[in-house]
Amino acid sequence: MSEKIPVTVLTGYLGAGKTTLLNRILTEDHGKKFAVIVNEFGEAGIDGDLIVGADEEIFEMNNGCICCTVRGDLIRILDGLMKRKGKFDAIIVETTGLADPAPVAQTFFVDQDVGDATRLDAVVTVTDAKWLKDRLKDAPEAKNQIAFADVIILNKTDLVSAEELAEVEAQIRKINPYAKLHKAERCDVAIDQLLDRNAFDLDRILDIEPDFLESGHHHHHAEDIRSISLTVPGEVDPEKFMPWINDLTQIQGPNILRSKGILAFKDEPRRFVFQGVHMILDGDLQRDWKDGEKRESRLVFIGRGLNENELRKGFEACAA
Repeated sequence: MSEKIPVTVLTGYLGAGKTTLLNRILTEDHGKKFAVIVNEFGEAGIDGDLIVGADEEIFEMNNGCICCTVRGDLIRILDGLMKRKGKFDAIIVETTGLADPAPVAQTFFVDQDVGDATRLDAVVTVTDAKWLKDRLKDAPEAKNQIAFADVIILNKTDLVSAEELAEVEAQIRKINPYAKLHKAERCDVAIDQLLDRNAFDLDRILDIEPDFLESGHHHHHAEDIRSISLTVPGEVDPEKFMPWINDLTQIQGPNILRSKGILAFKDEPRRFVFQGVHMILDGDLQRDWKDGEKRESRLVFIGRGLNENELRKGFEACAA
């Protein structure tokens, strides 16, 4: 058999839980070492800082979507990794939530050097049980991510009723009846069910997209979706920030597809990390700020019709 390096493409719409899953993969005791490629939609990404694995090498690709403008970067990073073969067991590519997985998967077949050295093991798609029904109406990327999946995680099952869960599962099965489906809370799926599955099925993909192996794929995102990155060069006051972010997401939640941030709270030695999808927020104090690490506060919003000046003024008013 070939000694091609297995690659798992981890995809899923904004806020579905991809980074949570990646952190689970990187922190569980499996004895494997991964090279991780993370793509973010926005100029100043923070996903790389949200990944907790200590030993893995993280390659970030910002300011573009992996399936469009930065695909050349993906090939260059993969080429670079091939020169260091033997230092890791597998590669994980985490796409932006707006990525169409087809051109990402295509890279492993149409680029000769990449195809000779790697094999696409599986496309793993994380879906959000709470919001998927809405996304299937307004986000074609969400549907494509399900259609291309070899493994689907139906995540956040604790946020919906049994009836709602059955309904969303039926919608997934209408799009993709073939993928292995796991129901999960906080992506708690056994890692051996996700990695080294040899699950990518080229024949099935050619049924979905007959020109999959042809180069020159054209893909367009909804033009009204944008990413806004904000930084306060220092600490923020939690007494100001928490009411502001709660009010903001309650009022503008329908337009905020995704929010996330790493914050330096006044008089707090640990980083406050929060993630949000629409009006649902989840935040926690995590590790200590390291010696020499810049104590600054960063937020990223991805959504429709967002007013950057208003968001910036609101965030800056939270400065300590």
